[in-house]
Amino acid sequence: MMTDPIADLFTRVRNGLMVHHGAVEMPGSKMKTRIAEILKEEGFIKNFRVREDGKQGILKLYLKYHNGDAAIRGIRRISKPGRRTYVSSRDVPKVLSGLGIAIITTSSGVMTDELCREKGVGGEVLGHVW
Repeated sequence: MMTDPIADLFTRVRNGLMVHHGAVEMPGSKMKTRIAEILKEEGFIKNFRVREDGKQGILKLYLKYHNGDAAIRGIRRISKPGRRTYVSSRDVPKVLSGLGIAIITTSSGVMTDELCREKGVGGEVLGHVW
């Protein structure tokens, strides 16, 4: 049993980037799939695919590189099971003065910090990517 699947996703991506893998696989979920969609929309990964394998499925992320350098310079889990971190719509963080993104889960779904400011919603900060 895994206690923090989002931290597992971030760790697999970080480890895959450190050894220059083309793709990483992990058990899938709706939350992880939405995070993968955000990473693709923001240009941090090439693509992703969900393969049905039993009841859970497998999520495969295709990592992106530019001249041998990873598109993701850093990825960090902020809100953890032992210490949840919530922000109001006024306190949504900017990562590296807007160069990175914060991934936030809200009552309207999982979205980036920019979209949260636009819609005027806050929520739980899952992590930062830059």
